[in-house]
Amino acid sequence: MQFRPWWLLAAMPVVVLAFARIGSAQADGAMPIPASESFASDNARAMDRMMSAMSVPPSGDTDRDFVATMVPHHQGAIDMALAELHFGKDETLRRMAQEIIVEQKQEIEAMRLAANRLATSTPVSSASADVCRSRSMSQSTHDLLVQEGH
Repeated sequence: MQFRPWWLLAAMPVVVLAFARIGSAQADGAMPIPASESFASDNARAMDRMMSAMSVPPSGDTDRDFVATMVPHHQGAIDMALAELHFGKDETLRRMAQEIIVEQKQEIEAMRLAANRLATSTPVSSASADVCRSRSMSQSTHDLLVQEGH
């Protein structure tokens, strides 16, 4: 008697369909994605990096300390927004994530320019500080970038 694994051939379509369903369920978010490839994992890494980078000893200069802590805070927001773009599906939230990335990068640049200006001891006039307080952050950022020649 010759052994013929007919049951393997008969079971093959069932196995293929099962793996196809598992793959599509993972893609649809119905099944968990491995932790190494998840929003939660990326978000936790971003938070850890941000919190670590924000832990700077006070220098005694409020402005410098503000920049030293806010730049990593903004970078953390960028990293979290990138995770949303990578894993998120809601178009409104994805659009917000894109806006966060653009705005936070601009604000980081403005803070770094201000920090560089502080290092050279060029004060900002109180009039321009009043303008910054009376406008939205993105407008203030724009003004600082224009003021610095960018």
